[in-house]
Amino acid sequence: MAEKTLSIIKPDGVRKNVIGDIIKRFESNGLKVAAMKMVHLSRKEAEGFYAVHSARPFFSSLTEFMSSGPVVLMVLKGEGAILKNRELMGATDPAKAAAGTIRKDHADSIEANIVHGSDGPETAVFEIGYFFSGIEIFE
Repeated sequence: MAEKTLSIIKPDGVRKNVIGDIIKRFESNGLKVAAMKMVHLSRKEAEGFYAVHSARPFFSSLTEFMSSGPVVLMVLKGEGAILKNRELMGATDPAKAAAGTIRKDHADSIEANIVHGSDGPETAVFEIGYFFSGIEIFE
């Protein structure tokens, strides 16, 4: 069975109109979209999603940013989907991201960094379940 991961195109990516480019990068690198929807997160929903970071100094600005406009939520699947997605995204700080990665090409800062991806299998299970029910995910 193929591995699954959560991917989010953040509000800055939606505003910049690069949704199609980002999805094309995933698909052309062997990842398939198993579920997708666009939502505008409330501050409370963003806080719940990022609760693991609630004690961090950037929590307030992160949740404010993530609730500042619509996001595109996706479940990606494929062999090694978590690592592949993270490689395609590039480093969190776009200034340190490798050439040709999503963040190097589209992100403006470490805070406005276009995309989110699960960092491990347990995180992926929580994150996918936070936004998608089982009947919304296609095998």
